[in-house]
Amino acid sequence: MTKRKLSLSSRIFIYMIMLVVVASILIAGVTIYQYNEQSQDYHRLRLERKEAQLISSINYVLKETTWEVKTENLPLIFKDKIYEIANIHNVNFNLYDLEGNLIKMSKPNFEKNTIETRLPMDILAQLKQSVSKRYVEKIKRFGEDYRSSYMIFTDINAKPLGVLNVPYFDDDSLNYGELKEFLTRLSYAYVIMILLAIAFAYFVSKYITKSLQAIQEKMKETRLEKRNQKIELKGASSEISALVESYNNMIDELEDSVKKLASSQREQAWREMAKQVAHEIKNPLTPMRLSVQSFQHKFDPQDPYIHKKVNEYTKTLIQQIDTMSSIASAFSDFAKMPAQKLEVLNVVEVVELALDIFPESDLKFISKEPEIIANFDRSQLIRIITNLVKNAVQSIPKDRSPQISIHLFFDDTDVIIEVNDNGSGITEDIKDRIFEPKFTTKTSGMGLGLPMIKNMIDTYNGSISFSSIIDEGSQFTVRFPKYFKDEV
Repeated sequence: MTKRKLSLSSRIFIYMIMLVVVASILIAGVTIYQYNEQSQDYHRLRLERKEAQLISSINYVLKETTWEVKTENLPLIFKDKIYEIANIHNVNFNLYDLEGNLIKMSKPNFEKNTIETRLPMDILAQLKQSVSKRYVEKIKRFGEDYRSSYMIFTDINAKPLGVLNVPYFDDDSLNYGELKEFLTRLSYAYVIMILLAIAFAYFVSKYITKSLQAIQEKMKETRLEKRNQKIELKGASSEISALVESYNNMIDELEDSVKKLASSQREQAWREMAKQVAHEIKNPLTPMRLSVQSFQHKFDPQDPYIHKKVNEYTKTLIQQIDTMSSIASAFSDFAKMPAQKLEVLNVVEVVELALDIFPESDLKFISKEPEIIANFDRSQLIRIITNLVKNAVQSIPKDRSPQISIHLFFDDTDVIIEVNDNGSGITEDIKDRIFEPKFTTKTSGMGLGLPMIKNMIDTYNGSISFSSIIDEGSQFTVRFPKYFKDEV
């Protein structure tokens, strides 16, 4: 089963909506990423400010102390000062010696098992390797992001004294609250934007494909046998204009090809017609020539039967001349269709007139209506009836009594004529060729009768059809409008 593809307008619509949705997701992702980055920068800078404030206070204490400034005296120097500094800056911190041993905590009641009494060796190694003599450790503690900074502080002579440790919890509750509120507002904006995008995508897709639909409709209407209209679009894009121009050029080339083909077909038809005329005329000329030559050789004025021979010779020539005349008339009727002379006529009356030339015993004319009015050419209608009845008569075998009926009736729009016979019927192998010029099953005749009347009927926008049963008979049905379209 072939999978049905989406139309161009549907694909444009879907792609535009997908573009908006993807853009919305990307914007939301970038927003969250930016908030996280800002939060990280905020905590980093805040920790650095706290460190700077604490170092400033520590340096001040070291400057004002009466104790000798060295690592062993740090517990004495900051015995009480550590609490004052912690209260001033509202920051808890710890002091370690250069070997990583805990010296002093700013929170005396802080449970010792939560503070490292000795710094891990990797932290000390990081401090010694760092150019800035500073190291920040990031870990998870109590389900929260926790960072702890370690910095080596010095005396006024830049001699290392100890390690300052500042524990810091990343409290992002405020940032996350702001982020949640921002995303909520942004989601409302996205919903409105998507609704607008749907409406916009719908109209844009219709606008884009409108020109293509016009081209599609024109291409569907393109036919070889008729004059095709060119496409005229205003305000189309350059790509659509190029497509329209290509289609119009194709129409011009198609018309030229049709004209050349029609001209070629007409020439071929006239060649065939000329061959047929020559062939048909040669047939009676040959016996005429032989008759003249025979009469010339055998003519004897003293022959007592000379008058009888002259009469026979004359009769032969007249028959052949009549044959040639009928050939010329048949071709003239087919090639030179007389101009239509439409008139309002009673079809019943005209059909009865056409049937007068046939023996009444062979025909049965049936019409329930005494009068059927239609627009038609009287002489052409007579020729149609005459030809159909003549063909019906000729189709009946000599050993069979003719039974030919002509039914005439009408419906809302058409006049219908049915000619039935009890002849030999039409075989399957020739049904498709009945209306071809020059085709005939008779030993005489041109095969132009049915093609000629078909041309007449087609001119009136009518139709002719037939049905047949072998050895039982045939029925020809003619339909034509009551009123010819050009005369309404």
